[in-house]
Amino acid sequence: MAGINGLKRKSAANPKSQSGGKEFKKLKTTAAKEVKSPVLTAKPPLKASSSSTKQAKKEEAKEESDSDGLVESDTTEDENGFGGFSASEAREETTTTDLDSAEENGETALPDKKSSTYDDNQSKGRVLQEGQTSKETHAKQKALAKERKLAKPNADSIQRSKKLWERLRRKSHVPKQEREQLVSELYEIITGRIKDFVFKHDSVRVVQCALKYANMQQRKMIANELKGEYKTLAENRYAKFLIGKLLVEGDAEIRDIIVPEFYGHVRRMINHPEASWIIDDIYRQIATSRQKALLLREWYGAEFSLFKNPSAAATDNATSELSTVLASAPEKRKPIMSYLIQLINQLIQKRMTGFTMLHDAMLQYFLNISAASEEYTAFTDLLRPDSSDESDGTPDLLKNLAFTSSGSRLLCLLLAQSSAKDRRAFLKVFKDNIQLMACDPHAHTILLTAYTVVDDTREIAKTILPELIGAKLSDTSPPDSALDNIVQLATHLVARRTLLWPLGSTTNSKVLLSPPLQTLLEDIRRTSIDTGTSKKQPDIRTAELSHALLPHLLATVATHAADLLATGFGAQFISDVLLSSHTDAAAKRPAAEAVAGLAGGDPTESEHPFCDERPWAGRMLKVSVLGGSYDAEAGRVARPENWTEVRFPGLVWNSIKGKIVKWACGGSSFVVVNLLEVQEKDGGLSEEEKTELLAELKKEKGALEEVAGGAEKIEPGKKKGKKQKKGENGEGLEGKAKVKGNVGARMLLEKLK
Repeated sequence: MAGINGLKRKSAANPKSQSGGKEFKKLKTTAAKEVKSPVLTAKPPLKASSSSTKQAKKEEAKEESDSDGLVESDTTEDENGFGGFSASEAREETTTTDLDSAEENGETALPDKKSSTYDDNQSKGRVLQEGQTSKETHAKQKALAKERKLAKPNADSIQRSKKLWERLRRKSHVPKQEREQLVSELYEIITGRIKDFVFKHDSVRVVQCALKYANMQQRKMIANELKGEYKTLAENRYAKFLIGKLLVEGDAEIRDIIVPEFYGHVRRMINHPEASWIIDDIYRQIATSRQKALLLREWYGAEFSLFKNPSAAATDNATSELSTVLASAPEKRKPIMSYLIQLINQLIQKRMTGFTMLHDAMLQYFLNISAASEEYTAFTDLLRPDSSDESDGTPDLLKNLAFTSSGSRLLCLLLAQSSAKDRRAFLKVFKDNIQLMACDPHAHTILLTAYTVVDDTREIAKTILPELIGAKLSDTSPPDSALDNIVQLATHLVARRTLLWPLGSTTNSKVLLSPPLQTLLEDIRRTSIDTGTSKKQPDIRTAELSHALLPHLLATVATHAADLLATGFGAQFISDVLLSSHTDAAAKRPAAEAVAGLAGGDPTESEHPFCDERPWAGRMLKVSVLGGSYDAEAGRVARPENWTEVRFPGLVWNSIKGKIVKWACGGSSFVVVNLLEVQEKDGGLSEEEKTELLAELKKEKGALEEVAGGAEKIEPGKKKGKKQKKGENGEGLEGKAKVKGNVGARMLLEKLK
């Protein structure tokens, strides 16, 4: 209070000092600009070798040379009238008064040379410390710090190990024999003292390097020495990486040493800023299914953490399915569900939403609540994004959910049961991430779900499809960048589904969708219908999406057919686009001509698009000539209605005319067989064209007979292509024959008879 009162009295005693403060600074600056006075340079600092007597004399001389002999003082209020008075402030006020009086008299005020020299000497004097230069002072401080380090426990061992680590970490510069010697020497240092090394940021790297180049026995030695400390290691900023190194470089025995130490601590660790990531990585990548179940069960209540014997993990039939847990103890449903949603909400509020364990727990909770309950309403409110709140973390949560197995399934089920308004809000979150989602094995299922349940196909055509292909659907001539992007998506294992699923031609194709994915989409479609959230017929929805997407897909086939034929996925993409029934024949004609035109030339050349090294290209052409795949249940080929008008077999015949025998004798001989079998009413060749084709084959009938081959009868007691095992007598092999040769060529020979 004395200092504060002193400052107030200072302001009251000199009221002009505040009002004229800016004028003083301006005047002082102007005076300095108008008169350039020579600056007195300070003498260089004394060296450490100079005597203390000389140093004292020079300091006295410097003080005497200062203006008015002013020095810093800590005088009291009684002596100066206010608190905080110092000689430097007095000197500044004196200079201000002189400048003010000089300005009033019309004179130019010169700054005090001695005062300037004093300030300069003060700054230079900071370098001096007991007669030393700054360089010498820093060297002394560095030596002192080194002494402190060496005084710490195990300092010598840590320094030796760090020198070995500096040599070991240069992977390509150390011979194998020398490396083994260095590792052996390093283990001699750290054995028995691992705990002293792992909690320091520099020495823990030495242990990680030792693990990297050690044998399995040495790694197990470290793992056993750290027993009981893994929870503490996981919570350490640096030591947590040692756990990851042990699990990556170790085996199942090391894994079974580490993981059980986390039992009973999942709730604490998942909320810890350091341990949360290491336990989630272990849960996602390292733990066995039983270990994962034991870790996830701790989300269901404290009793699953306190009353579980870790040693019984090998025999306990523990399951993480919440439905099974609730079925075994129905009376505990309320506390279990309350405990689970509380932990889920806690992590969401902290924005720690990237954990796979969290996503699994959220899915278990969602699967065990009914759509008409208050729990469902509260849970969906927790996931619904708020566009008016910029600090809302729900969009980050939804994006993290989309890229995990459980999270994507949760979002798919949520989309199936949500209203149109909520679906729009959920899908809006994924703006600018559609292409990334299309290439992800989990996130792309959300796009397929949107195709399946969203009735407003115009919304899909405005938001998802343009970002997916990289161009507006209204563009009649899409840019080259969009066509290149479609080629990349069409040849991707996962992303191609987001282009072909809306077409509907391969909805039930086992090649396009895996059985689990087909089951999931079927459940989603059934759920959306049962809840009444989707009312549009699937055929109408598919037709509307196809009309919006097909023009760009056909343009891609017309301009990049050769690039697509280079891969099997691209060939399937061509056949599905050409055989789609949701566009007219005139729109398909350019793409069909481009594909048929590639068939020209010699198919026996290695660079030909339909050479034998690309069997998928021949199969695509065979199916396209036939007009579709054979439907065993219907007993006929399922051709699209407008495919007959395209007359694709005629386009192919015009391209391979003159090379028909090479096609018939090659791996794509069934293309020629289908050219003869497809009727003219189904878009096939005319009778005149078929006659011309057969005549060309008759000229080279000998070549067909040469490649056609026949049935080779296997002699008793022998197996073709395998060595006979001891004791085999060939019983049961007599009379069996193995087909050899080109089957398509044999079928053509039969047609020539």
